Amino acid sequence: MLVAGLALLLGGVALVLVMRSVLLEQVTDAARARAATVAAADPHLIADDDGFAQVIDTGGRVVAATPNVAGADAVDLRPGDTAHVDIVPGEDMLAVAVAAGDRTVVAGQSTDDVGEATAVVTRLLGVGLPVLLAVVAVTTWWAAGRALAPVEAVREEVDAISAAELHRRVPDAGHDEIARLARTMNRMLDRLEHAQTRQREFVSDASHELRSPVASIRQHAEVALAHPGRTTVPDLAATVLAEDLRVQRLVEDLLLLARADEHRLRLASAPVDVDDLVLEEAARLRSGGSGLRIDTTGIAAARVTGDAGALRRVLRNLGDNAARHAAGVVGLSVAARDGAVVVTVEDDGPGIAVEDRDRVLRRFVRLDEARDRDAGGAGLGLAIVDELVRAHGGTVEVGSSSIGGARVVVRLPAG
Repeated sequence: MLVAGLALLLGGVALVLVMRSVLLEQVTDAARARAATVAAADPHLIADDDGFAQVIDTGGRVVAATPNVAGADAVDLRPGDTAHVDIVPGEDMLAVAVAAGDRTVVAGQSTDDVGEATAVVTRLLGVGLPVLLAVVAVTTWWAAGRALAPVEAVREEVDAISAAELHRRVPDAGHDEIARLARTMNRMLDRLEHAQTRQREFVSDASHELRSPVASIRQHAEVALAHPGRTTVPDLAATVLAEDLRVQRLVEDLLLLARADEHRLRLASAPVDVDDLVLEEAARLRSGGSGLRIDTTGIAAARVTGDAGALRRVLRNLGDNAARHAAGVVGLSVAARDGAVVVTVEDDGPGIAVEDRDRVLRRFVRLDEARDRDAGGAGLGLAIVDELVRAHGGTVEVGSSSIGGARVVVRLPAG
C-alpha cells in the first residue's frame, strides 16, 4: 500500500503541474492573440477587457493603453518575450510582446483563473486521494485474503504432514494456479509415500533375508560349543563360510539396488560384444555339473555400448535362474534386429504364470516353487537384471518359452 500511495501522490502532483502548464499556455496564446489584434488595428482604439494592452514607441514611451493601465510605466519586453507582471494592482498578469512596425505592442491576460483552477483541483486531490487509497487498501486486503485463503489451507495441511502421515493430501479445489500447485504437491506426496513404502518393504525384506544366515551361523556355533564332539572344525568352518558367502552376495545385491534407487549406478560406456558374453555364460553353465544341455545355436554376432561387467552380471543372473528351473535344457540366443540387440534366455521348466510375469521382476519375490532359499535365492536376481538393463536404456520381458518353460527377453540399444 505504501507503493500505491506514493504512486497516487506522484500522479496527483503530475496532474496539477500538467493542468497548470496547459492553462498557462492557453493564457499565453490569448495574450499573444490580443497583442496581434492590437498591432493590426488603430492603437488609439484599444478596448478595455480583463487584460491590458500597451503600445510602446521606440523611445520606450506608452503611446496608447487600456484604461486599467492608463498612466502606468511601459512594460519592458522585447518582441517575442513573455513574462509575469504586476502592472494591474491585485492581479498577476502574463504579458506577451509583439512587434507592430516601429512600435511594440504588449498585451497581458490575468492568471487568476489558472490559480483558482489549480487550487480547486489540489483540494479535490487532497481529499480524494486518501479516500481512494483507503478504498484500494480495503479492496486489496479483502481480495488478497480470499485469494490466499487456499494457500493458508495448503500451508496448514502441509505443516501437519509428517513421515508417519504421508497418506494425507492438501485440498486442491478449483482450477487456478493455487489448485495446480496443490495438485503438484499431492503428486509429490504420492511419490514420497510410494518411496517410503518401498523403503520399508526393502528394509523389512532385507532384514528377513539376513536373519536366516545369521541364525544358521549362530545355531551351528552354539551346537559346537555345547557338544564339541558332534562337529569338527572343518565342518563348522565350511558351514560358516557358506553362510558368510550367502550374506556377502545378499549385501552386494542390496547395495546395487540401493545405488539404483538413488540413481548412482556408475556404468562404463564402451563397445561390448554381447555374443562373447553369452558364450562365456554358456561355458560357465556347462562347467557347473548340472547335466543340463545348453543350447547356443541361436547366438549371432551383436554389439552394444555399455558396461561389460554389468551385462555379465545380467547374463549370470538369467543363466542361474534358468538353470535352477530347467528340466534338461537351457537355451541362449542373441540377435540384432530393428536397431536393438535381443538376448533370449529360456528353459524347459514349469514356466511362469501370466499373472506373475511382471511380479517376478520386483525385489524379494519368489514364486511358490522357489520358496526354498537354498534353491531359490533371495528373490533379487531378476530385480537386479531389470535395474541394470534399464540403466543401459533397455527393457526386460518375461514370457513363455517355445520349449515349454519360461523365456526372458532382454532388449538393448545396438552399439
